[in-house]
Amino acid sequence: MNTESETLFEVIRFVDLAGVLANAILGGVAARTARLDIVGFVVLAIMSGLGGGMIRDTLLQQGSPAALLDPAYLICAILGGVIAFFVTFNGRWTRRVLLLLDALAVGCWSAVGAQKALDAGLGWLPAILLGMITAVGGGMVRDIMLLKVPTIFGGNTLYATSALLASTEMVILSKLGYVALGTAVAILSGAALSLLAKRYGWILPTGYALRIPRPILLLNPRAWRQRRLDARNARNGIFPDDPGASV
Repeated sequence: MNTESETLFEVIRFVDLAGVLANAILGGVAARTARLDIVGFVVLAIMSGLGGGMIRDTLLQQGSPAALLDPAYLICAILGGVIAFFVTFNGRWTRRVLLLLDALAVGCWSAVGAQKALDAGLGWLPAILLGMITAVGGGMVRDIMLLKVPTIFGGNTLYATSALLASTEMVILSKLGYVALGTAVAILSGAALSLLAKRYGWILPTGYALRIPRPILLLNPRAWRQRRLDARNARNGIFPDDPGASV
């Protein structure tokens, strides 16, 4: 492994662990809102910080999940839950730091998930899917454990869309042979879109009800007969508004 690859690996690992810590703290914040005890804090922190990667590795079926092989991941997740248990994180700057780390983690996790899928021999579409699952899976598991509809399903600013963008970029650039560039672009673009969506409140549209015209001629025989009568009168030069028209 050359120096450039080692540096990239260290950067990815740092962002990865920072994202685990940030999302674990966010899981703890959700546990505080739900008035859970310390066990609930730790469990939600682990699921929020590591859930997406564990789902990805389980689907790939290539050994134990990475979060269980490297103790640093579990340590960061548990630490995040403990921190959230003692600290309320109501300050503006603490919230901003968590938001920044979470945004960076979206792109990082998307890139790592997509690349792992490609390394496993999967196609471009499963790679994008696994990249998204890696990024959003933990939050989904956290919300489900709290009996809530996952926030990525609507009503929240762009998150899954950021993961989709980052995963797609990673797959394209990786296929072209630019793995390092793809990782950097995915991290930066995923973070940028997430932060801009938070700043300006960008959300996806909800369900749209398409208004289909009612087939009047089929459902209303009277309207059908009136249409035929009007057409016949028009051919004969008889118009209802004509004072000289006779019935």
